[in-house]
Amino acid sequence: MEPILQVKDLNVSFHVRGGEVKAVRGMNFEVGKGETVAIVGESGSGKSVTAQTIMRLIPSPPSVIKKGEVIFQGQDLLKKTNKQMEAIRGKDIGMIFQDPMTSLNPTIKIGKQITEVLIKHQGMSFSEAKKHGIEMLKLVGIKNAEERFDQYPHEFSGGMRQRAMIAIALACKPTLLIADEPTTALDVTIQAQIMDVMKEMQERLGTSIILITHDLGVVAGMCDRVIVMYAGEVVETGTKWEIFKNPQHPYTKGLLRSMPRLDQKKDEPLIPIVGTPPDLIKPPVGCPFAARCDEAMRICERVDPGATEFSDTHMARCWNLHPMAKEAQSS
Repeated sequence: MEPILQVKDLNVSFHVRGGEVKAVRGMNFEVGKGETVAIVGESGSGKSVTAQTIMRLIPSPPSVIKKGEVIFQGQDLLKKTNKQMEAIRGKDIGMIFQDPMTSLNPTIKIGKQITEVLIKHQGMSFSEAKKHGIEMLKLVGIKNAEERFDQYPHEFSGGMRQRAMIAIALACKPTLLIADEPTTALDVTIQAQIMDVMKEMQERLGTSIILITHDLGVVAGMCDRVIVMYAGEVVETGTKWEIFKNPQHPYTKGLLRSMPRLDQKKDEPLIPIVGTPPDLIKPPVGCPFAARCDEAMRICERVDPGATEFSDTHMARCWNLHPMAKEAQSS
């Protein structure tokens, strides 16, 4: 599968009063045409910073892209000017943000927020853009679309605002859609509906999707491949089935153990990952998960583990996967 997006050795830092926060460290991944790739990990792992860097939306300063490439359809987005990126955002790459209430302009009607994208990128007249905008609202499951077109965001429920965000993001039929926690603060029923809308739109338009989430249940029902991030680094990647059925990194295993199960007894406690992520002003020299890992060896704290490949699609970074790990543990 030919990739439409390639992220190569991406390093992003934030300069704050206490020093340099190394938020993303050596990020590498790619997205194929029509593929859905999930980036998972707990808060602060670098998921949203990665997405915002691809879109060139992180503020500079305090952020600095230290090095790396973001190749989209053969062009490095990090070398584009702001004006060039404005022509790409919304047209070729769409984005759904975490909180639609703060992402949508509360003073502008929903219809206008859709039509201005179509007028700018597609060169439509207002009447053409309005017709297409109403069709988009219908496609994402908003009833009475003609009436809703002329309403403000505060007149929409949380789920309907998120649907409106999807309509705006997909109005120009982008090649790539980045969905940053698209179901945050929505109840489970609405979450499922939003995911169904995204899958249906993907099938209709052939759009590739990067889904950023901490909800592994959403990942299981939506994605083809999974990237597990921890402390700004990729610690494991694989297909959905490889990650869920055969996880290799202790952090991935911990995420899966912490999920509630349908067969779990009422009084059976959840199993948390004990401890907190490292301070990225002074990131660990070895494995970033070593301080929280039950399987950690002395080398884990001193030397960064290399990647161990299990298949063409499955990789994890852990010293316990080294051929000599068992010998080292027993000595």
